[in-house]
Amino acid sequence: MKMRLALMLCAALAAPAWSQPSPANQAVAEAEAAAALLRAAIGQLADAVAADDQVTALTEVIRGYELGLSALRDGLRQATAREAELRTRFEAQRGQLSRVLGAMTALQQSPESTMLLHPAGGLANARSGMILSGVTPGLRAQAEALQEDLDEIATVRQLQANAAGMLGSGLDSVQEARRLLASAVTDRSSMPLRYDEDPAELQALRDAADSLEAFATGIARMEKDVGAPMDDFEGAQGSLPLPVVGTVLRPYAEPDAAGVSRPGWVIATAPAALVQTPWPATIRYRGPFLDYGNVMITEPARGYLMIFAGLSQVFGEVGDVLKAGDPVGLMGGAEAPAQEFGAQFVLDAARGAEAGRSESLYLELRRGNETLDPADWFVLNPVVDPQQD
Repeated sequence: MKMRLALMLCAALAAPAWSQPSPANQAVAEAEAAAALLRAAIGQLADAVAADDQVTALTEVIRGYELGLSALRDGLRQATAREAELRTRFEAQRGQLSRVLGAMTALQQSPESTMLLHPAGGLANARSGMILSGVTPGLRAQAEALQEDLDEIATVRQLQANAAGMLGSGLDSVQEARRLLASAVTDRSSMPLRYDEDPAELQALRDAADSLEAFATGIARMEKDVGAPMDDFEGAQGSLPLPVVGTVLRPYAEPDAAGVSRPGWVIATAPAALVQTPWPATIRYRGPFLDYGNVMITEPARGYLMIFAGLSQVFGEVGDVLKAGDPVGLMGGAEAPAQEFGAQFVLDAARGAEAGRSESLYLELRRGNETLDPADWFVLNPVVDPQQD
């Protein structure tokens, strides 16, 4: 019996050893660092309210929160993927582990007197003992590996629970920051002006235009002493930051499900995401247009126009000169209630891609009558990646 049990254990351990993948610790560490960034951003709200330049301070708070949220999303996605990998391994090893556990249980239940004797005599008894002594380290190694996997899963689950709780409590703060930002932009009186708005001309142009292209072309032809910013915009090609935290859903000129292609990027964003100008620019138009929602058209350099479409709120007035990083508006949509927001965010992070990013910002860059591929101008960073298949 002892020999038979030993052979059972040897057979159970005969399968090739699984290579140990990298643990979830790295993903968890990154997610925890992102959570710290979120908490720091939320904690700066009181200072931002009391700052001399509330617009800049509140913009930094909201941007910090959104960057932290995106980094946390990435960490949660990686950690969840690691948990799924471990569970897949458990399923693949289910039969092997069952045989090992069965053999161990049988050994534990065998009478001690039976374990000491072998029907073939003392030599066979010694041989079976040697086999068991060789099997024991393998069993111990498998048990330790199993415990490490279980610990990793527990760590991921704890991370998810902590993130859900922290996000729910911080949502009210960032919503208040957005409200204060909209108010501060309206009240700001130090914004430099290059020229006065001509509502009649813009209104007539908007009413006559039957497409965004026609409207943008008409604005480019308007004779205005805009005095575009003197910064070297052309020299910045390939280095501009994206104006919003999100996922590039459709690249330049790629058709959508209806077969419609647009000469710009469609970026999936979270509800109420902050949109910023990536370069100093003068506002040429702000307001609703056709079915694009609110549109902001800025001039970063003479002959160039940058178009943001699909916003819910737009900040500033025609003629305002914006600094790089100034807010141009907020996306629409509604976030889940605070008590549900954290759990929903964790779920969306596990699903990846554009899950939870229900809003769409359209970004277009023009030089004269020509549209330019944003991929040649903007940098995609680790927290704002193109959608992966």
